[in-house]
Amino acid sequence: MLYSYKECKEKYHTDYSIRKAISSGRLVKIARDVYSDGEAERELEVIGKKYPYSVFTMNSAFYYQGLTDTIPKKYYLITDKDSTKIKDKCVVQYYDNNDSLDLGMEKKVYNGSRIRIFNRERLLVELIRHKNDLPFDYYKEIIGNYRKLVYQLDIQAIQEYAEQLPKTKMVMEALQMEVF
Repeated sequence: MLYSYKECKEKYHTDYSIRKAISSGRLVKIARDVYSDGEAERELEVIGKKYPYSVFTMNSAFYYQGLTDTIPKKYYLITDKDSTKIKDKCVVQYYDNNDSLDLGMEKKVYNGSRIRIFNRERLLVELIRHKNDLPFDYYKEIIGNYRKLVYQLDIQAIQEYAEQLPKTKMVMEALQMEVF
């Protein structure tokens, strides 16, 4: 199981006790502020623990939500605009400039890892907002998959997300022309 530094501090009470648990092998330091009790940990879960206030978005979220079969080479995370830059080479960071990080965010278990991720409705809006940043074939694949599940989507939520995020007019037009 993974633990944050704060969780280790609650369990072991002092830094000395944490270091002692590490040296005895009861605790393994995975990354800065991320510890394990020795079990094999999934990289996805480690990323989620390292960046607890981030949300999986774009390519990562499209894959984890089953909208594409293209496995992303990096982890795509969105953080608050005031967050420090993530220097991890396996992470692509987006910044949320609209205080909308919790808009459409859900907690999901993916292959045994608990992650914070945007729901399909929010991802549709993000897909259209970032259309020009994506390869054309990739964009078309995901739009095609959205067309297949259009009756499972909460249309009202999509419209609310589109109104609260930038590029509202463009998103609404693209939704009408390409998805609905």
